[in-house]
Amino acid sequence: MIIMALNCGSSSVKYLLFDWEKKVVVAKGMVERVIVGDSFIVHEVPGRETYKLEQDCSDHRAAIDLLIRVVTDRSHGVLQNVSEISAVGHRVVHGGEKFTCSVRIDDAVLNAVKEVQHLAPLHNPPNIDGIEAARSLMPSIPHVAIFDTAFHQTMPEQAFLYPVPYDWYEHHGVRRYGFHGTSHLYVSKRAAVLLNKPANQCNIITMHIGNGVSHCAIKGGISVDTTMGLTPLEGAVMGTRCGDIDPAIPAFMMQKENLSAKEIDSILNKKSGILGITGRYTDRRDVIEQAAKGDHRCQLALDIEAYRLKKYIGAYMAVVGKLDAVVFTAGVGEMGAAIREKAIEGLEHVGICLDRERNAGAMTRKRESLITTDDSPVKVFVIPTDEELVFTEDVVAILNGTYTDHMQFEYSFAKAEFVRG
Repeated sequence: MIIMALNCGSSSVKYLLFDWEKKVVVAKGMVERVIVGDSFIVHEVPGRETYKLEQDCSDHRAAIDLLIRVVTDRSHGVLQNVSEISAVGHRVVHGGEKFTCSVRIDDAVLNAVKEVQHLAPLHNPPNIDGIEAARSLMPSIPHVAIFDTAFHQTMPEQAFLYPVPYDWYEHHGVRRYGFHGTSHLYVSKRAAVLLNKPANQCNIITMHIGNGVSHCAIKGGISVDTTMGLTPLEGAVMGTRCGDIDPAIPAFMMQKENLSAKEIDSILNKKSGILGITGRYTDRRDVIEQAAKGDHRCQLALDIEAYRLKKYIGAYMAVVGKLDAVVFTAGVGEMGAAIREKAIEGLEHVGICLDRERNAGAMTRKRESLITTDDSPVKVFVIPTDEELVFTEDVVAILNGTYTDHMQFEYSFAKAEFVRG
């Protein structure tokens, strides 16, 4: 059984083909510069040289048509024809309150996704374009939607509601939704295995740190709070996003700099965070290198990020009660030993005892690592995320009629005998 995962952005289409029986990725790639011109596809197959083809794609349909032709190409593909694909899983960033789990896509589901696209105007429209294009090009193949927001729909009202006029929530859906749900789901399930406890008995803080950053308070195996809000802008310091700031700052700067709402939104999303502080960098490796050379603003960016990470650990410890583990994941979380150390050093008084040697050695995206001492009351793990596996398992279970929701469904990676591919 071959499952295709699609992630359609505003100017890109990422894809992955997963062989369910063999539990291996057979191909992956991306069509870049969709719509904007000079489009090209980069296609990767394990054991082969990367294949690149330039071809203009004026829309997402053209991009998906191109990737279908490449994956079925006699010389560079891995399939003889598209009928070998059993189902397509689509990443949908925002499901609003309508979707609490992954669902098979039909016209009613697609219309419901369209009804909440105003909540994610940058992300959901290309997701929808991709679904429509893929359903048109592969009409006989089942399509499934996997939502970034679904994992967090277990949050209680006191966590997801903002202290603003209540009719904003009633009429416009203004509330905390949270994102990176499939990542938080995967690593929390894996942490429960490493703790040798049932997931529903675990209290865990998961920290997804890449260019985008979000943390999640998981109590009894379910999300009870998360840092991202109505949009992915709220929360921790990110590569180019500001995270938590005084809500009056945008209006203040709009007046001072004569900025439009669109301009201030762009600045807070694309020119703030680590980039805003350093003025030059988003890649934490560059920031660490320059800080070591005496660049004050790079050092300041690291200090601010680590301070915010530490503050959220403390806040979420208060939320979940007796904490079992903290998990670092995603690019920076998995590879950024220096940032992890700065975030958790000095927390011995709350039961987190860092093992610096273990932390320094946990610099790979291929294995799970414990980075606290053996006698640390709270364990800290580095767990490489695998959102594609969550996608695939949801799709296969929906095809087989065994899927319930992320709380009840028994994922393969939530079992002790699971071996990462």
